[in-house]
Amino acid sequence: MQSGLGDLDELYQEVLLDHYRNPRNTDRLEEPASEVDAVNPFCGDEIHMQLGMDGERVAKISVSGQGCSISQATGSLLTEIVEGKTPDEARALRELFRGLMMGEDLTDDQLDELEDSVALQGVRRFPVRIKCALLSWSALSDALDKVAPAG
Repeated sequence: MQSGLGDLDELYQEVLLDHYRNPRNTDRLEEPASEVDAVNPFCGDEIHMQLGMDGERVAKISVSGQGCSISQATGSLLTEIVEGKTPDEARALRELFRGLMMGEDLTDDQLDELEDSVALQGVRRFPVRIKCALLSWSALSDALDKVAPAG
């Protein structure tokens, strides 16, 4: 008999594989408000990110690239939770995700804000892979700074 934790790990693995094999929001934007590239020099992961803004909100986000399943799945997951958010809300999500990767204790409400990105929490057991998971979030910071510098 499998424990509930094993079932949860299996579900998380399915979420990650789905986002890696079928990444969301990869189509290039025709007129992005911001566009950045990010590279992880340790492993060669690459991310290309574009933001489309509607007033003070991220109306559309595109993430594409190449690299390991962790970096590519993270980019896909990020697009699903950042769309519709203000730059400050997106930055707050970035900090929550960083906390998740660093092993900080997050509340249930904070975990809920990260939606399916919590599937990546097991990455923190492999410190060398944390940079893979943070690459898209780093690109997001740079992209947001171009359209709405942090105050």
